[in-house]
Amino acid sequence: MIKWVAAFLGYFLLRFPGAILGFLVGSFLDNLNGGGQRNARDIFREYTQPNVSPADFELNLLSLCSIIIKADGQVSQKELDYVRQYFLSTYGKEKANAIFRTFNEVIKKREISTQRICSYLTQRTRYEVRLQLLHFLFGIAQADGQISKAEVSKLREIAGYLRLGAHDFESIMAMFIKSADNSYKILEIDKNASDDEVKKAYRKMAKKYHPDRVVTQDEAIKKGAEEKFKEVQKAYETIQRERGIS
Repeated sequence: MIKWVAAFLGYFLLRFPGAILGFLVGSFLDNLNGGGQRNARDIFREYTQPNVSPADFELNLLSLCSIIIKADGQVSQKELDYVRQYFLSTYGKEKANAIFRTFNEVIKKREISTQRICSYLTQRTRYEVRLQLLHFLFGIAQADGQISKAEVSKLREIAGYLRLGAHDFESIMAMFIKSADNSYKILEIDKNASDDEVKKAYRKMAKKYHPDRVVTQDEAIKKGAEEKFKEVQKAYETIQRERGIS
């Protein structure tokens, strides 16, 4: 009702352009007043948080999986099994096979573009989801027992396209490629950091990677969030033991 009143007033003041403007403003006010079963918060979310559909997410995820599997120039059966087992355990045999069939049909029609896929996901997923996506891709690369330089290079490229920070990339990589100062890398701090800085870094990382912050329907990403959160806790406990921090 408000939209028609606003359109009439708009026409009276500014003629036809005013009627259009009045109708648009009135429509928005109708929604605010419950005229369309959506409240203002729903409308705001609709325009500011575009989501990728589950089907599109699954196909794009599988595309990135194939890119990592091929990154070092050889297709590892263990990496293939890792991906297939994930899809089977997450979606069930029937749906997983349907996803694979659709994926095979899609890649026959067009070549997979890493940049295009990542750009699509970046526009439609939260930062926390993309972090866990990278974590999952690292898991694929490690499935055959080692992560090659070519795979690290491709993962770094993907992280860049997903607009993930360099510190976040190094933190996730430290969970898979071990070194003497891994715990510090995971917490994104220098080994010379003070005890207070260590505690502050832990609180920050625990908040950033808490599973509750990962809003997604994809089970692999949820599991990845839980694994990464555990790695952050483990890194902090390691430093605590080394330093005697209470």
